[in-house]
Amino acid sequence: MPHLVILYTPNLDQPAAQGGVDMSALCRELCDAMLAVRDEADRQVFPTGGTRVLAYPAAHSAVSDGGAAGMAAGLGGDYAFVYMNVRMAKGRSAVVHQRVGDALQAVVKARFAAQLAAHPIGITVQVDEGHEVFDAKTSSLHPLFNRS
Repeated sequence: MPHLVILYTPNLDQPAAQGGVDMSALCRELCDAMLAVRDEADRQVFPTGGTRVLAYPAAHSAVSDGGAAGMAAGLGGDYAFVYMNVRMAKGRSAVVHQRVGDALQAVVKARFAAQLAAHPIGITVQVDEGHEVFDAKTSSLHPLFNRS
């Protein structure tokens, strides 16, 4: 952990000129931002081998009024939406929660600046801390980054 899961409307899987975004590049940028977050003692917050960012286009979606207000405003009716939810293990401070949210939000604002200016789009960034009732991990990734 942490895992950042992105759900988005499939109209974002278009070229940038048509209002889309490069989701693979966004995932990499968000992962790098998460790995750069430091706690109050200046330690890396998230383990390199455990940090994952996954993005999924919604097979079906409905956003707001279906486009009527966007059409009336001359912005088009093809609304877009992105929901980003990062879950981290319990035990981190409120300062760390804020730093994680701020880091992700900074990436979002930069990456989606053109879309926000030109098209109706809603973006949510949510940080959740888990209260796991079961948590098992099997990984050959962690040893790559935990060598002495």
